[in-house]
Amino acid sequence: MFRGSFTLTLDVKGRLALPARYRDTLLSDCQGHLICTIDIHDNCLLLYPLPEWEIIEDKLNKLSNMDPQARRLQRLLLGHATDCEMDKNGRILVPALLRNHAKLNKNIRLVGQLNKFEIWDETAWLARAAEDIALEQAQAGDVELSERLQDFSL
Repeated sequence: MFRGSFTLTLDVKGRLALPARYRDTLLSDCQGHLICTIDIHDNCLLLYPLPEWEIIEDKLNKLSNMDPQARRLQRLLLGHATDCEMDKNGRILVPALLRNHAKLNKNIRLVGQLNKFEIWDETAWLARAAEDIALEQAQAGDVELSERLQDFSL
């Protein structure tokens, strides 16, 4: 399970070193084989251990290719999916196409999302987090929660 937010540095070759606390898990669970693709809702990337990505691929495969929206989703997620092998130093290379999509510069933020990581430009992450917090505070008590969220408590 991946949780937390980590400030990392992207080197001049486009590599990032994954946090040491996750390296052993990634090596044992997927032999350091990760898949990186775009996020279709935000200017960030999604980084999955291979077994988690295979679940997503299976779901995408089951969608009808006759449905234009499903084809768009398949095209975007699968078309950008890139194999990323963790090297002996715990680094992965983020391809230029994906770095450009997420507007990644030197300072990035790796954000755990349980079964995957999000990779953000640090400035974009800080702005998004501040925006999300402000929105939640402004709407506190004024928004009707979906059924799935009504029973959720912290």
